[in-house]
This record gives sequence, C-alpha cells and structure tokens, in this order.
Amino acid sequence: MSDPKDPQDPQNMPDTEGAPETPAEDAAAADSTGDTPWAEGGEPTSKEALEAAADALLTPEAQIAELESQVNDLRDRLLRAVADAENTRKRAERDKQDASKYAMTSFARDILSVGDNMRRAIDTLSEEDRQGVPEPVRNLIEGVEMTEREFLSVMERHGVKAINPHGEKFDPNLHQAMFEAPDPTRPAGTVMEVVATGYVIGDRLLRPAMVGISKGGPAVAPQPAAEAAPETPADPAPEAADPDKPTPGSKIDTKA
Repeated sequence: MSDPKDPQDPQNMPDTEGAPETPAEDAAAADSTGDTPWAEGGEPTSKEALEAAADALLTPEAQIAELESQVNDLRDRLLRAVADAENTRKRAERDKQDASKYAMTSFARDILSVGDNMRRAIDTLSEEDRQGVPEPVRNLIEGVEMTEREFLSVMERHGVKAINPHGEKFDPNLHQAMFEAPDPTRPAGTVMEVVATGYVIGDRLLRPAMVGISKGGPAVAPQPAAEAAPETPADPAPEAADPDKPTPGSKIDTKA
C-alpha cells in the first residue's frame, strides 16, 4: 500500500503532461533550433560582442578617425621595417668591406719581422764602413736595401703603411715609449729615436712605433732685469692767480 505523503511514489508525482513550458525552456528550445541572431557565425565571444557593440555606436566621423589611426600605425610600422632593412644592408656592406680590407691583418703582422731584420742588417754598416768593404759586399748591401724598398712597396699596395715618427710629437695612439732621455735641444715629448718602425693597415693600428722621447726641453734664457727708469722732474706748482691780472681769454672791462 503506498504512502500518500511519499513524494517519490509514482502515484503521488504531479502529472506534467500538457503543462505549459517555462520561459527558460522556451529559450533553450530557441537556442536548439538556431533561431538566435548569431546563428550564422555561432555564438560570439564576449570580446567579439563588445567590439560589435562599439562599432555599432561609432558615428561615421569616429569610424573615419579610427581608420586613419590604423593607417598611420601601419605606415609607421612600414617605415620602421624599411629603415631596419636599410640599416641591415649597410651593416652587411660595411662588414664585407672590412673583411676584404683587413683580411691580411694576421699575415701582415707576422711578416713585419722580415722587414725589421732587413733594416737591422742594413744598419749594421755605416756609410764609412761601406767605403772600405769589397765591391761584392757593397752590392749585397744595396740588394738588401732594394729588397726592403720593394717589401714596403708591396705592403703599402695592400693597405699597410709604415710609421716613422722621428722628430714628431709623441702620440700615444700610434707610438709606444721605450725610454725617456733628457735633450735640451728638443721640446719635451718629442720622438728623438725610433727603435722599431710602426705600421697601420687601413685606419687601424697594426703595430705601434717603438720610440724614445725627449725629457725636459730646451732651457729657457733668463730675462734681463728691468733697468730703473730715470726719475722725471715733477711739474712745478702752478702760481697763485693774481686777482688784478686778467686771465687769458677773458674780456677786459674798459668802463670805469
């Protein structure tokens, strides 16, 4: 026997057949049939809905201003991209030129010792010693000098130039001071001796010139003491003016 108070008893459950549908059920049924305004594109996201609502509220003038802003932004991006591409092209061209100009840097630095040895061999004999040597030895020395000149010419043809700063002012960017000696005949900081020739390749320093520089400078001649100037006589004191004597330029009253 069923309990009349039991809600789960099938006999006590209300009959829902023929009952009117609720509004929620109507909305669900409408969604299931696809009769919503967004049926063609699917249900929009919240961002899309906000953008669509904002576009609907914009006036024609506001829409034109928005489009002009987008065009300006795209133009700015395009100009930046073109500038970046041009800078990249110039950088690549500069790197290519540097690679071609300084490709022989390591080779040139290693072969400098060959030129140094030829110069040392030439400097071993002075002009007086050359006069007393046999003809074959003199010819050998001249051949070494010609070889050195050809060596420097070939190096310069490939962008390597020698630095011989004798008598010039010391430049720490190109010279390396090996010693310092007093020399009153030269200004202080003058290159008085070149121990080893320096070299540059292009606009880069390949090897600094090793030099000796002067210290002190020429002696300054003492200035003669100023002679005492002769005393000038003082001007005589002006005489007291005579009231009865007319002064120059004044008119004399002739009326008694």
